[in-house]
Amino acid sequence: MSKERARRRAEREAERARAIRANEERQARKARRRALLARLTPRPVRFYRQGGLLARRHRAQNAVVALGFLLLQVIVWLIWGSFPLSFGVFVLSLLLAPVVVTLAFDRRI
Repeated sequence: MSKERARRRAEREAERARAIRANEERQARKARRRALLARLTPRPVRFYRQGGLLARRHRAQNAVVALGFLLLQVIVWLIWGSFPLSFGVFVLSLLLAPVVVTLAFDRRI
């Protein structure tokens, strides 16, 4: 009877040791996976606006150009209402926008 109890106790201890080893392997696998994901995950990138005088002036100029472009499109659409004409004015103003910006805001002239 004591031999039977000793055998069962040895089986229980062996099973417990296998469970502990399996748990340790699982934890090690999780730690390796977590470390790999931490290396592969990109860090958040923060975009900050430039706050200088030139940057503010440039943003204001861009806003004026965008507002003028939009206003021109709305006026053409309200006055004529023709799709081909509105599309033509849209394409033409896209092509002429850099010229207008250069002539209106270039400080070298």
